[in-house]
Amino acid sequence: MKGEIEYVLKTVEQQGVRFIQLWFTDVLGMAKGFSVTPIELELALEEGMTFDGSAIDGFSRVVESDVIAKPDPTTFQVLPWRSAGAPVARVLCDILNLDGSAFEGCPRNVLRESLQSARQRGFSFFAAPELEYFYFRSSDRSEMVPLDSGTYFEVRSSGLSGELHERTVLMLEDIGIPVEYAQHEESPGQHEIDLRYTDALTMADSVMTARQVIKEVASELGAYATFMPKPLEGVQGSGMHTHFSIFEGEVNAFFDPGDPFLLSKVAKSFIAGLLHHACEITAVTNQWVNSYKRLVAGSEAPLFASWSRQNRSALIRVPSPKGGRSESARIEYRAPDPACNPYLTFALVLAAGMRGVEQGYDLPEETETDLFEATPSKLASLGIKPLPTSLTAAIGEMERSELVRDTLGEHVFEWFIRNKRAESSAYLRQVTPFEIDRYFGQL
Repeated sequence: MKGEIEYVLKTVEQQGVRFIQLWFTDVLGMAKGFSVTPIELELALEEGMTFDGSAIDGFSRVVESDVIAKPDPTTFQVLPWRSAGAPVARVLCDILNLDGSAFEGCPRNVLRESLQSARQRGFSFFAAPELEYFYFRSSDRSEMVPLDSGTYFEVRSSGLSGELHERTVLMLEDIGIPVEYAQHEESPGQHEIDLRYTDALTMADSVMTARQVIKEVASELGAYATFMPKPLEGVQGSGMHTHFSIFEGEVNAFFDPGDPFLLSKVAKSFIAGLLHHACEITAVTNQWVNSYKRLVAGSEAPLFASWSRQNRSALIRVPSPKGGRSESARIEYRAPDPACNPYLTFALVLAAGMRGVEQGYDLPEETETDLFEATPSKLASLGIKPLPTSLTAAIGEMERSELVRDTLGEHVFEWFIRNKRAESSAYLRQVTPFEIDRYFGQL
């Protein structure tokens, strides 16, 4: 750690960095932070910086407010934009109690605890998300005009949309976040950036950073980027399909060359665990009222807890390992959207899958039926459970879940439930334009 701190201090001096942003994440996955100057940086790296945790959603009560932001020097990065004309850097922080212990309201600590639990069994956890989002011409909510009229895989070598996309990818690469694919998605103004797989903690950090970079680049060029799951009616919403795998040392624990599906017993039990607990974790993978406008019939988003190798209506897809190579064996979990908290989402996916591994859950039959077209009686005959269709229903499932409570910890679990019940209640109390247009003149 001492060598890493020295590297940070040397880089700041050599590159003339004037501001260092200390980033952390609240319980809902919103990026927070404050800045220090180089003269304060060494103390911050060694001892952390105390701040008022009661000002952050889900952190501390007023009577126990102070916490410490402890920078993780391995996350230090000079950012590709400037502040007041000077270079600026960022470093991600863990939140600690004043006695130096891990603060239980910190999402990064929640994921680290889940990873440590898996590590004790010899497993490491990897993730690769497909981050979808929309570009609009401005942030004016009265207009909401998509930046382009493109569709799947449209090639745009010129225009603002293409420039935004290319500049964002290059900026991510410049700050050490490798991009595997970048493409136009189905809806007007909708784009996707797929991040190259890495360990889950680094990837959660990368998702938080990528969201900031995407918004920053859009703002610089006079556009607006949003990760709202369903900003427009009548088109596909944005998801964050995420590929997961677990390794035992250097060996992919999901791969078995002797299995017809090339899936190991560990992989099958992991998938079974995710399917069994899918409804319980949906409130976190899809945490907003708006998330459930994406999870509806007629969209490409999953509606039922099922798995398949090729069927894209399933919740979990198992892609064939590229070239039959063991290192590419993985599962694709299709529920999360890009507005989730990646730390909590990855922690719960791992916990649900590992519960299946630890208790030897049996994998149900692969679903080959098109679930978007299946009748309720057909689904019942297949034993396929529907996912929650509203935030209210998802919170109900979560509240009954011992697995979610244990994984998130009492602090985050209780605060999250209270916050989301309040959001759902506020939504139900409003009278929408839909209701006025449909009912006012005829009732």
